[in-house]
Amino acid sequence: MLMLGAVAPAHADAQRPAGYPRSYDALVDEARGERMVRIYGNADTAAMQPLIAAFRRTYPGVQVRYDDLESSIIYDRVVAEARRRAAGADLVWSSAMDLQAKLINDGYAQGYLSPEKPALPATAVWKNMGYGVTAEPVAFVVNRRLIPAAQVPRTHEAFERLLRTRRGALMGKVATYDPARSNVGYLYLTEDHAITRDTRSLVQAIAATRPILSRTTEPMLDAVSAGRIAIAYNVVGPYALTRAMRDPNIRVVFPRDYTIIASRVAFIARDARHPAAARLFLDFLLSRTGQTLLAKQWLLPVRADVRAPRLSREQQRPIRVGPQLLVNLDTIKRRRFLADWRATLAQEAPK
Repeated sequence: MLMLGAVAPAHADAQRPAGYPRSYDALVDEARGERMVRIYGNADTAAMQPLIAAFRRTYPGVQVRYDDLESSIIYDRVVAEARRRAAGADLVWSSAMDLQAKLINDGYAQGYLSPEKPALPATAVWKNMGYGVTAEPVAFVVNRRLIPAAQVPRTHEAFERLLRTRRGALMGKVATYDPARSNVGYLYLTEDHAITRDTRSLVQAIAATRPILSRTTEPMLDAVSAGRIAIAYNVVGPYALTRAMRDPNIRVVFPRDYTIIASRVAFIARDARHPAAARLFLDFLLSRTGQTLLAKQWLLPVRADVRAPRLSREQQRPIRVGPQLLVNLDTIKRRRFLADWRATLAQEAPK
């Protein structure tokens, strides 16, 4: 948990952002009266510190409490606290897009028309409740020593071909998320299947290498760096890029045929104890200032008017924030999907 900022005196000034309506002054005053905002998020605390510090400088009367939690814990906590009518998060922000969509659909969010909405792509906003804050590409992560540059796959087809032609050398040296234990892994894999039927063949090729399955990103990056893993599939791009900047063993590849673009979805909790402060913080996340600060931490911006590394439009396959995310959470569909996944692992694994 991160707590930043002593409460400033009530007369502290905060300038209304350019282009915002005059009525926003009343929201700022109300947020100052609430004195704090509590956030549940799964972006790393270290990555959030510069943004939170900038928010505190902009709105010195509002203290920020940031709870860094896993996405499944965020979901469970929001539901449990609402049932108990206990104080919880004011703003909920997570990379588990489908779980966020379910919380919104099940009534755990409140509506808010952000002044920043006109600057966002249509795919990033749902019901004026769910706001996609980032645009994070999903990557292959390769060990430079184990896979020479000439053999690095640049497409999903090339990745499958590599797995089949070098199966012996890659046995036990391929990693990916376990969709049964990782919400993000499940989301990415179901998106793969929605994009192309060729995913089934790719999954069979992965399964034939006896892959190492992970619940989170860091163990995969550690294993690739150490050479225990040659290539990791469907890794959260910003985390991989951050690691690659200081780790010469790691190469990050965004496949040219298509790259899934995921987003961290934020919403204001239905029972927020500090709703005005939550609106203030959400607007700051979506502002050019907030997006620029996120981009410096490789939490790439959803806004097109913020400078950041970007893939071509043809390459991007953004996951839309909306009701279609709920399909993957259908109990029967999920059970069948995971049963098929386990069956493929069992059938393709060498005897």
